[in-house]
Amino acid sequence: MTTPLVALERISKSFPGVKALDEVSFEVLPGEVHVLMGENGAGKSTLMKILSGAYQPDSGTIYIDGQPTAITDPLHANQLGIAMIYQELTLLDNLDVGRNVLLGQEPTRGALVDWRALYAEAADTLNALGLTIDPRAPLDALNMGERQMVEIARASRRASRVIVMDEPTSSLTKSEEETLFALIDRLKARGLGIIYISHRMDEVFRVADRITVLRDGRHIATRPASAFTRGELIALMVGREIDTVVKRSNNAIGQVILEARGLCMGRRVRDVSLSLRAGEVVGLAGLVGAGRTEAAEILFGAAQPDAGTILLDGKPVHFASPADAIRAGIAYVPDDRKGAGLVLTLPVSTNLILAGLERVANAGVLSIRAIRETVAAWTQRLNIRAASASMNIELLSGGNQQKVVLAKWLSRQPRVLILNEPTRGIDVGAKAEVHALIRQIAAQGVAVLMISSELPEVLSVSDRIVVMAAGRVTGEMPARDATEQHVLALAFADELIMEQTV
Repeated sequence: MTTPLVALERISKSFPGVKALDEVSFEVLPGEVHVLMGENGAGKSTLMKILSGAYQPDSGTIYIDGQPTAITDPLHANQLGIAMIYQELTLLDNLDVGRNVLLGQEPTRGALVDWRALYAEAADTLNALGLTIDPRAPLDALNMGERQMVEIARASRRASRVIVMDEPTSSLTKSEEETLFALIDRLKARGLGIIYISHRMDEVFRVADRITVLRDGRHIATRPASAFTRGELIALMVGREIDTVVKRSNNAIGQVILEARGLCMGRRVRDVSLSLRAGEVVGLAGLVGAGRTEAAEILFGAAQPDAGTILLDGKPVHFASPADAIRAGIAYVPDDRKGAGLVLTLPVSTNLILAGLERVANAGVLSIRAIRETVAAWTQRLNIRAASASMNIELLSGGNQQKVVLAKWLSRQPRVLILNEPTRGIDVGAKAEVHALIRQIAAQGVAVLMISSELPEVLSVSDRIVVMAAGRVTGEMPARDATEQHVLALAFADELIMEQTV
């Protein structure tokens, strides 16, 4: 029996309020592509971060070539022959190809880098993978597909056992994908194990030897790829009783406030049209890389479309910046709460008023009294639990931080509220509070666009659901008519032949 290159046995990992992994087992054999699948939030990234040494498991054992091994950090993982390739490339634009490929492994002559040897080794590495990229070429002269190949070439030098590829085709053209698949075949022939994370059915069945499905932090199934059908994979990834999803009651839906027609932005947004009505929650569903965030950023003026029209109250508008959108009554809660939604070094009170400083000022001077009244009112209304409004926002729980972000925008009384992953990283209790708050906001006549990767959330909170895949809208339906299987199938629309008509 072949010994796995890497085996993770009964791995568990918890974060505050969340059981991310519950006794999950996974392995990869020499010369095997083992695809890891699951909905967003299923635990795939957490499991791979444990393998890469970025996280430590609460319990369970990692085996390297059959020997129990504690991977202490990412450098240790590299030393063990494990390399990670993330969706966001880690190359350095100011260096050439060769220096990127051998970064941290530069050959030396005495105390100096041996540049001739460096470029020769880089060329050998690229040639061994069938790549014709010039090692002396500036990295910023390469297209995205070529950069992805350079990233893989670098990983192949570091990896003597396993390479983890996370959504590696998300930015590639079809021809570039074929180059990637040929490269994977070469790596397999060298005896490396490939852990491949993807939502795209066509490529999964193109590259996979085995497939493992995770759901809600648990191992659901591992089989040879040939033993799965596409429908079975979707069912295993969803796996919940649909009847347990509570549909929201109907609000009085008003007129269209904001509308997008034919929005395009590169390959990320392709002919996207949607409308937002007063009193309605529109759930925008899709997989990672579907273009949902990019479409929302266009609506908020944070990105500019190549083509298309935005209409406000039926009249064409152009938002050159978020400031224009904010003045028009549009608010945006980003998915990166800590990085883009809050200033972690400031107190609760300051964070809460940042989007509406003019509302707590008198003749251009901030009013301490107005600030206190505003903060007190919104803290009470949203049940923000903080020992004091003067405490650092970083000390609050994720749920209370998210409520502060919501309060910041709601204090402006927006007409349109765009929510990007509004309950990401918060516990179950806080999640229920945010869901109730979204319903209340819509009931007051606000048009809400909610981007969420959690299908139960989309189904239970939304009035209407719009699904995107590969930058396009692939379906739209009333939430009361939707099922998880149907929405997920639409999210795979580029790969699946749909049997339902929307």
